[in-house]
Amino acid sequence: MLGILNSKYELVELAGEGGMAHVFRANTLGAEGFRRPVAVKRILEGYTDNAEFLEMFIEEARVSATIHHPNVVQIHDFDRDDAGHFFLVMEWVPGVNLLDWCEGHRQRGERTPWHLVAAIGIEVSKGLGAAHENTTEDGRLSPIYHRDVTPQNVLLSQFGYVKLTDFGLARATDRARITREHIVKGKVSYLSPELTEGADPSPQSDIFGLGVLLWESLMGRKLFHGDGPVDVVRAIQAAVIPSVCRERPEIPQAFDAVLAQALARSPVDRYANTRQMCRALSNILRLTPEATDADVLARSVINARDALRNGQITSALHAEAEALPLTRRK
Repeated sequence: MLGILNSKYELVELAGEGGMAHVFRANTLGAEGFRRPVAVKRILEGYTDNAEFLEMFIEEARVSATIHHPNVVQIHDFDRDDAGHFFLVMEWVPGVNLLDWCEGHRQRGERTPWHLVAAIGIEVSKGLGAAHENTTEDGRLSPIYHRDVTPQNVLLSQFGYVKLTDFGLARATDRARITREHIVKGKVSYLSPELTEGADPSPQSDIFGLGVLLWESLMGRKLFHGDGPVDVVRAIQAAVIPSVCRERPEIPQAFDAVLAQALARSPVDRYANTRQMCRALSNILRLTPEATDADVLARSVINARDALRNGQITSALHAEAEALPLTRRK
């Protein structure tokens, strides 16, 4: 045990390390020995006085708490510790993220099963759809765009469910004014072409990120890469999408078609919304007799986790260009 936070949260172990915050596996403590597993996200010491990061952290809590959907990690609490530093309490998801799931298959000498990748894509589509269709308490539409749809932000449970997490870059449209002018943020290789040119986020920019995520999960390597962020941006803007079927003939050509539409250079050529993409992925699964239920995904998550414990992570998917501030399009 690492300590008890605010006499309420027992920090058990460090579960994840980020550049500006750490996530701990923890328990909520209650009367008569009550314990409930949770995740606690805490800002690193060097960023507790960083006004920009604090603004993002507060907005992550505010935005995430408004989305109630089984495919989105739920927020339980947001508070300050005894030193006055913010922390966020979230649903604990035992399992691996999508990046490590892919690496686990590589460690076992296997390709990721395309039908499970499609099934994961369906669940992520549903989570994104809930954010895009978010409403205020009085029923007004208040869309939330994730802006950071990456394999690290898709959690796969050992019980077979899929959760989208980390809305740290998200903004509800009713709060768009707090976004810093002339700056575009996000992991560079998952940005859509229009975001690299400074356009506002949209359902289509999240759909593009989901397309990149699915392509990489199938192919086991980065879709857009280069010697640095500028080269990656050039590759994104060129939007050349190699066929997954050419390298993996067992994948239906319909999957190529779904990826081509999700990854279209122009937003108007992509799916109009995540519901459309979800239906397209569901239609692909009708082409296979392979099971894609929660039990099948759960077994694959457990196998991937076991492989990771016994191996060394060397996958090209773990390489990521540094985030790059980009001039906002006027």
